[in-house]
Amino acid sequence: MEFLQMLTIPEPFKIDIFNLWNQEYPQQLSYETLSDFNNYLKKLTKASHILIIKDGKVFGWYVDFIRDNKRWFVILLNSNTQGKGYGTQLLNLAKQKKMELNGWVIDHNNDLKYNGEHYLSPLGFYLKNGFEIISKDRLELKTISAVRIRWQQPN
Repeated sequence: MEFLQMLTIPEPFKIDIFNLWNQEYPQQLSYETLSDFNNYLKKLTKASHILIIKDGKVFGWYVDFIRDNKRWFVILLNSNTQGKGYGTQLLNLAKQKKMELNGWVIDHNNDLKYNGEHYLSPLGFYLKNGFEIISKDRLELKTISAVRIRWQQPN
């Protein structure tokens, strides 16, 4: 596996990430078309990406960006690579360059992925990697129920 850091994603990799998004996230968060996903990417301010590549295919994606004057992030791993340390490696690469990371994490196992499997909350993974839960900040939308997490560089 190779970790590539970049500011923009080459087109062939966008297709892999689009497919990964729709495969791994709950179905109600999916994008219908690559164009819809590209519109999401275009709205990310000051984005920085890290891709996990094997045999020319994306197996993991990390992006951080600025929203509401905070650094937010999204991370996706192919379910076949989860539990092998790649997610922690992605976060460690990001933590080397950032002072703070914020994210929304689904904190239940009620949602289904497109393949019919339950989407399993990654909250334990983030807690293990030094994030804290900001329980007063929740997203309660039709498409997602999530809690905010945050990691800060120690002083």
